[in-house]
Amino acid sequence: MTEKYVYKFFDKEVCEGSADMKNLLGGKGANLAEMTSLGLPVPPGFVVSTQACLHFLANNEEYPVGLKAEVDEALEALETHMGKKLGDNEDPLLVSVRSGARISMPGMMDTVLNLGLNDVSVEGLAKISNDPRFAYDSYRRFMYMYADVVKGVSKVHFEKELEKLKHELGVENDTEIPADELKKLTQKYKVIYKEHMGEEFPQDPRKQLDDAIRAVFRSWNTRRAIDYRNHQGIPHDLGTAVNVMTMIYGNLGETSATGVAFTRNPSDGEKKLYGEYLVNAQGEDVVAGIRTPVPIKDLKATMPDLYNQLFEISELLEKRYRDMQDMEFTIQQGKLYMLQTRSGKRTGIAASQIAYDLVKEGAISKEEAILRIEPSDVENALFPSIDWGKIDPNAPVKQIKEHVKDKFLGTGLAAGAAAATGKAIFDADRAQEIAEQGQNVILVRVETTPEDFHGMAASEGILTMKGGLTSHAAIVARQIGKACIVGSEKGGISIDVEKRALTANGLVVREGDWITIDGDDGSIYSDKLPTRPAELPESMKTILDWCDEAAKIGVKANADKPDQFIKALEFGAKGIGLCRTEHMFFDNLDLVRGMILAKNDEKRKHYVDQLEPVQEEDFRGIFDVSKGYPVIIRLIDPPLHEFLPSEEELMTEIFEAKLAGKKDEDFKETADMLEVVREMKEQNPMLGLRGCRLGITMPIVTEMQSRAIFKAAAKVIKSGKKVFPEVMVPLVGFQKEFEHQRTIIDRVAKEVMQEEGIEFKYLVGTMIEVPRAALTSSEIAGGDKGAQFFSFGTNDLHQMALGFSRDDAGSFISKYMEMGILESDPFVSIEETGVGRLMKMTVDEGKEANPDLELGICGEQGGDPQSIDFCYRIGLDYVSCSPFRVPIARLAAARTTLKN
Repeated sequence: MTEKYVYKFFDKEVCEGSADMKNLLGGKGANLAEMTSLGLPVPPGFVVSTQACLHFLANNEEYPVGLKAEVDEALEALETHMGKKLGDNEDPLLVSVRSGARISMPGMMDTVLNLGLNDVSVEGLAKISNDPRFAYDSYRRFMYMYADVVKGVSKVHFEKELEKLKHELGVENDTEIPADELKKLTQKYKVIYKEHMGEEFPQDPRKQLDDAIRAVFRSWNTRRAIDYRNHQGIPHDLGTAVNVMTMIYGNLGETSATGVAFTRNPSDGEKKLYGEYLVNAQGEDVVAGIRTPVPIKDLKATMPDLYNQLFEISELLEKRYRDMQDMEFTIQQGKLYMLQTRSGKRTGIAASQIAYDLVKEGAISKEEAILRIEPSDVENALFPSIDWGKIDPNAPVKQIKEHVKDKFLGTGLAAGAAAATGKAIFDADRAQEIAEQGQNVILVRVETTPEDFHGMAASEGILTMKGGLTSHAAIVARQIGKACIVGSEKGGISIDVEKRALTANGLVVREGDWITIDGDDGSIYSDKLPTRPAELPESMKTILDWCDEAAKIGVKANADKPDQFIKALEFGAKGIGLCRTEHMFFDNLDLVRGMILAKNDEKRKHYVDQLEPVQEEDFRGIFDVSKGYPVIIRLIDPPLHEFLPSEEELMTEIFEAKLAGKKDEDFKETADMLEVVREMKEQNPMLGLRGCRLGITMPIVTEMQSRAIFKAAAKVIKSGKKVFPEVMVPLVGFQKEFEHQRTIIDRVAKEVMQEEGIEFKYLVGTMIEVPRAALTSSEIAGGDKGAQFFSFGTNDLHQMALGFSRDDAGSFISKYMEMGILESDPFVSIEETGVGRLMKMTVDEGKEANPDLELGICGEQGGDPQSIDFCYRIGLDYVSCSPFRVPIARLAAARTTLKN
């Protein structure tokens, strides 16, 4: 039996699809079929399945057997249903040909409208509609879309001709161009087409349809589509369906319109019908930002009955799908048609508000709400805003804005609440290039197109001159979490991409100049203004509380100072998984250098005794705000040479002293330091004298740090607060290394308890970062002097296990991922096959030796959702990450618990 590839949706009686067929029909096709089955006003059509696309792409762009016949049969049935024939000379049936993948990829693949028109049928359309202007407007749109999408002739060539004509006629909008001029324009379009293709514009409607279907299939593998899937983590093997649908015309005069509507505000989640529309226009005008549309609320005043019908349909669809819907509609001469519905893209703030409200409305459960929120939504909710207080801490914001009015360029429509600052760059390729150099970029465009996606993804924010809140720029920015201001032309902004300049308010911003866009009110400034992270909205905080109830893996924070820990606790951390002590050494370099330079322990003790109270005070600060949560403190880890000046720096100082005529005794201290630096110089310091090796060769350092930790804990406990210290020994590779260090730590703990007259609980454990420690975890965790906890230091563990230097691997990791050698960057997500196997072995054998062993991770991957999922699956008790990653980790912990 031949596989079926084409599925019809004509009306409730002839409808071969449903919402649960997204894998086969794509999201758009499945939802069109669903709306048709519900009896909603959907233009009739048919869907060519994703399976046909996958066959086409895998077989040298050949149709699967039977597809052409199925398309012919479906087209004939559609013609019979509509009482018209495709491209008929007298009364032509016209169709749109649109993409539609299983997972929504807005604007990333291709669409062709008004297909079926040619030099003869356009006259028939003009006669039957009694509107030649409409007919030739539709024809010129079809010509440039077909040329661009199907044949790869850039629409820029056609747009230039259109702009030239508008200038000659002295009109601003294309709706003002009369019919006879549009007819002449189509002739010019035919010339452009022939110049580029060497052939006449195709006149056979059936060939047009076949070519368009093939073009949509090919669009699955365009650069923009691949970039988008890579950015969003969408698999590359899904393919796209093709939706062939009867054309509905929004450009048939003042009683016709086209628009995009959301059942809730995609920026903040407010429950109200939100969107935009244009009278006498086609859908591309709204989405592409060709004309700036008007708010959907205005439709209530101009076409109240149609607004009420749209509102009722929006309520029905949201109830049906139990989620905020993004709908495309067209009004043709006073009749409403629904062209699409899908779960709408939204900002992080909106995502949490919508999920929260849907739970309160009884539409979804708390667990569903958690699974509806993506980790990127939490990250986006923490987008920065302009920190006006840094400009003037004593003045109100309104007054501060007056102070910077000389930098004010103008305003636009804020597509999200975030602010961003960066260098103005006027094309996507250049934006990506500059961003890859580590510089902040604002992509500045007249309007964005799907071809700009890679530059949009690389930028901090996007600014466009044209377009509305449902334009391509706004929709994509909301989805990928970028600050975005659109439609700034009305706010006084003029952008010249060719000259790479933005002019406004008497100011000129050239490429490379800093600008700031403020999503709070849509303002644009010609300078680098300070920004600060936003506060999580209450709805997100509530959902994260639900996450804590659901999660079976905890979240701690990496924090070295009290203010960092306070912020982490505000974000919901349940303790410190890593407190580094070396920053305290950097704050007291003179004492540290004296300790290093000392020739024996007696002299070294002089400096160590002075360091101890300093460290104790720092630890007291941490314990004082800990609220009784565990605090894991890592003993000093970096090589000692990091605390000393460089050899070059010292040699320069001595050379300059000699040039100045100074005597040897005048720079003896510098010369002594140079001698020590040379003695301590290591060829590979990251594998040299550091971590527990330092504590073994200089046990007085371990004693001092342990004493400072336990004395601080004792004093805070005496003040009436709960404290639970955990001491982590770094870079252990041998059981005897750990035993040596734990013996010192336990002895000091006992001494401090006796001195302070108080008992307290504590743990001693190690960081698993040396592969040998992973392989011998049962030895390190076993026995009376075994480790009581393991914390994976995944940064160094990856470096040592993979043989990669984190600082130098950037030159080849991208290539490795492109070639499939690596699935992802191992310094972002845990490399599960090799390093992950070491971690699983550590967990299993460590737990077998010590069933009470506490297990966690404190490397950078501790805040990565993919890594958190792996950590949960191998049985870790907690993850630890930077304070601002804590909310993301809490969500990821709950999601992985629910999914597993």
